[in-house]
Amino acid sequence: MKNIYLIKDLSRRSGNSIHTIKYYLKIGLLHEIGRSPETNFRYFDDSSLEMLQQVRRLRQEGKSISEIKRKVSVADK
Repeated sequence: MKNIYLIKDLSRRSGNSIHTIKYYLKIGLLHEIGRSPETNFRYFDDSSLEMLQQVRRLRQEGKSISEIKRKVSVADK
């Protein structure tokens, strides 16, 4: 069974700010798994949390966002 998170929960679990998560969504580095039809809240799962943890590690290694996007897009193929 996979866990479902709201953006605030994802922020707390990943250590990234909500602002940062929204930025990653905007640039296509992170994707929501769905939205609530009533509230329009975004939903995320464990793969979203893993992605944020990977991005955080790569940023700590000094990688740029564009380098991370390239690395992630290659890994997805």
